[in-house]
Amino acid sequence: MKHFFKIFFFLFLFCNGFSTGALASWADIRPPSFADLAKKVQSGVVNVSTTKVVRRAPNPMMRHFGPNDPFEDFFDKFFEGVPQEQQQNSLGSGFIINKEGYILTNNHVVERAEEIIVRLKDGRKFKAKMVGTDPQTDIAVIQIKTGEDLPFVELGDSDASEPGEWVMAIGNPFGFSHTVTVGVVSAKGRLVGEGGPYAKFIQTDASINPGNSGGPLFNSRGQVIGINSMIYGMGTGIGFAIPINLAKELVPQLIAKGSVTRGWLGVAIQQVTPELAKSFGLDENKGGALIADVYPHSPAMEGGMKSGDIVVEFNGKPIQEPFDLSLEVAHTEVDKKVKMKILREGKEDTLTVKIGKREEEKTAQAPVTPETKADLLGLSVRDLRIDEVKESGLKPGEGVLIERVEPDSGAEMADVRAGDILIEINGVRVMGTEAYRKLVADLKKGSFVRLLNKRGSASVFVAFRL
Repeated sequence: MKHFFKIFFFLFLFCNGFSTGALASWADIRPPSFADLAKKVQSGVVNVSTTKVVRRAPNPMMRHFGPNDPFEDFFDKFFEGVPQEQQQNSLGSGFIINKEGYILTNNHVVERAEEIIVRLKDGRKFKAKMVGTDPQTDIAVIQIKTGEDLPFVELGDSDASEPGEWVMAIGNPFGFSHTVTVGVVSAKGRLVGEGGPYAKFIQTDASINPGNSGGPLFNSRGQVIGINSMIYGMGTGIGFAIPINLAKELVPQLIAKGSVTRGWLGVAIQQVTPELAKSFGLDENKGGALIADVYPHSPAMEGGMKSGDIVVEFNGKPIQEPFDLSLEVAHTEVDKKVKMKILREGKEDTLTVKIGKREEEKTAQAPVTPETKADLLGLSVRDLRIDEVKESGLKPGEGVLIERVEPDSGAEMADVRAGDILIEINGVRVMGTEAYRKLVADLKKGSFVRLLNKRGSASVFVAFRL
């Protein structure tokens, strides 16, 4: 067997001409040792421990007692000695990004912490101060001051990483300091649940556990390409890291002012489904972000955007899905003018918009609806009341309220919901129930229909076959 492997090795070299390139190829495919890499970077990785004060909720029984109630003294004595406030300790990880002692970690590691202690690889401990946090991306910056230069890690380019590349995580899982785990980049651009609305995660099979949060994910050159943030609860070997390029964009704002200001376009967007692509006359679904609604007095409205536009490029970057547009707009400087390529009625056009500042958006819930007879669309509708018109922001006479969606109908399968306000059918504005019935009467079974519905503060396109 030993001679067989020798013969195989020499045949490999012979077939490749004994070239140095062949030897390099052989070296590239073998699993590397991470010992030297770990020694090089682990001094810049830190353990982060926090203390939070949790206040005990009042005894619910006390809510029933009035003043001078005889049972009040009894419960006071019963709970005597039970602390009203309790300290809660938690552990996480982080990494030093410059010699001034600024440290990147997760927001959820340091959120609401009353004390933050950072421990270095050499055992030194320091109190850290909160510099800035961004809950939307789960990124935070803290700082320690030591009076001397500190070891720090190099930040890499997460966009350049590829699935299959070796990666190494260092952190504090379950309190085990500076634990090294190794794996590969499993995938990029992952959207995970409702978390991280402004981040597409790097997926890795490098072991990540509680306590790794906030720690670095290194490439084989010792550069940080991600911040380890979460694990997949339904299985093992699946972890997620925030791309470091996103953090690099936000760190200057977090250090300068403690928070992040995001750009705002002022549109409601959604996925371009194959059915919607057909309804807009597109031969194929080229992706993009469908503009379901353009908000009044928004940058989008001032830039000439319309409901039904499909954004395929923003500021020179392709838009494959709605999240891409949200991400690019959010990370664009306020007041910056950008060009967008759109598809409008099947034709390409270019618009210029001046990005505004994002504010918190309000949401509304749909009302409970009664059982009434459905029509060809699988819907039963009525005119809006005065209070509903005011709440929706529509003009008097516009739209009809969907009271019921027929079970198993095309409308239900397309996610039309009771409580939606139907404002367009195939691009034609619906002006009350009489106009609605005329539009429905012109529809034919087997054809595609496209509806524009208002749902709370958002607008949503749906398309389905009758």
